[in-house]
Amino acid sequence: MRKRSLSILALMMTTSMMLSGCGTAAPTDSSSDTNAESTVEEENPDQVAADNVAALIDAIYVKDRTDETDEQCQAAKDAWDALTDTQKELVEGTNADPDYFGRDTGDATADDPLNQDEIGDNEILVVSFGTSFNDSRVNDIGSVEKAIAKANPDWSVRRAFTSQIIINHIQSRDGEVIDNMDQALERAVNNGVKNLVVQPTHLMHGTEYDQLMESVSAYEDKFESVKVAEPLLGEVGADATEINDDKEAVAKAVVSEAVADGNYDSLEAAEKEGVAFVFMGHGTSHTAKVTYSQMQTQMDELGYKNVFVGTVEGEPEETSCENIIAKVQEAGYEKVVLRPLMVVAGDHANNDMAGDDEDSWKSMFTAAGFTSIDCQLSGLGEIADIQAIYVAHTKAAMEQ
Repeated sequence: MRKRSLSILALMMTTSMMLSGCGTAAPTDSSSDTNAESTVEEENPDQVAADNVAALIDAIYVKDRTDETDEQCQAAKDAWDALTDTQKELVEGTNADPDYFGRDTGDATADDPLNQDEIGDNEILVVSFGTSFNDSRVNDIGSVEKAIAKANPDWSVRRAFTSQIIINHIQSRDGEVIDNMDQALERAVNNGVKNLVVQPTHLMHGTEYDQLMESVSAYEDKFESVKVAEPLLGEVGADATEINDDKEAVAKAVVSEAVADGNYDSLEAAEKEGVAFVFMGHGTSHTAKVTYSQMQTQMDELGYKNVFVGTVEGEPEETSCENIIAKVQEAGYEKVVLRPLMVVAGDHANNDMAGDDEDSWKSMFTAAGFTSIDCQLSGLGEIADIQAIYVAHTKAAMEQ
C-alpha cells in the first residue's frame, strides 16, 4: 500500500509542476509521466492482495469487541481463503503473518465453547485468558472445565475468555465463537441464573484476575449470589518466602509430571544425570509477580535442587532467561528440560520456549552450551492433580 501512495504522490507532483508558471502551462515532461505510470503498473499484485489481508488481520487483533467484530472476522477469513499459496507467504503486518490463519494447531471441532443457553438456576463460569492453539484449548482448558463439570453435576458449566484478541483469532480462523466476560455474564442474566460461581483458571491474583473482578462487580446485583473462587496458586502473600498449600500442591504435581514425561525414575535420578528442570511462567509487572519467587521458594523447600522457575517477561528480574541460565550453569547441570508453568501450552510455550528463533529459551540454552535441551509442550491444565485443585477451589467458593 505504501508503494501505491508514493506513486500517486509522484503523479500529483508532476501535475502540479505542469500547471505552474506565469499563467501558461509548463512544458510536458513525457519521461516523468512514463516513469510514474510505470511504477503503478509494476506494483506487485500479489503483495497488494497480501497487504489487504494483513490489514484485515490487524483490524481484529484488538482488545475490545465492537458491533463490527463478527463482520470483520469473516472478512479477514474470506480474504485469506482467496489468496494463492504464494500470496499467503507475503502476509505481514503489525500483528499479522502467515501463521495467523495458516498454522495447524489441531482440530477446533474437538473443542466445546460452552456457550449454550438453557443454563438453569446454577452456573459455574470457568474463566480463562484463552489460547488460539486448538489442541491446547481442548487438552488444558477443556480438561479443567470437564473436571469441574463432573464434580458438580447439578450445575451448568460455561466458558469465558478474557482475551478478545484470542477470541477473534479463533472465530475468524475456525468459526468457533467463544464468549468474552461481558457476553458470558449477559448470557447468564438472560437465562435467569440465580447462583453464579466464577472459577478463574488464572495462576494468580494478577492483572487478568483484577479485570475479571471488575467485570463481575458490574453484574453482582443481577444474581441472588455471586462467588469468585481462588486462582490456581491461591493468595499471593507478602514476600518471596510466603508460600501456601496450593503452591506446594502445584509444585509437586508439575515436577512429578515432568519427571515422568522425561522418562526418569525420579527427580533425584535425573539430577545424577546432570539434568535440570526449568519451568517457564509468563511473568508480570503486577505486584503479584512475587508469586514466581514464591514458587522457587517452594521448590527449594521441597528439596528440589535441580528445579528452577523463570518467566518470559523476566519479571521479577531474577526469573529472566539469562538469569536462569546462569543459575543452572552455576549449579553444574549440563542438560535441561524446559516446560511451561502455564495453564495452557499455547503461543508462549510453542514459540517463546520451544521455538527456533534465536531469542527462544531453547535457542538461548543451546547457545549457552548445554548438551541437551528437551522441551515438554504440556500445560498445567491437562494434569489430573492440577484439575483437582481447581475442583477444590470451586467447592470452597460454593461453601463460603
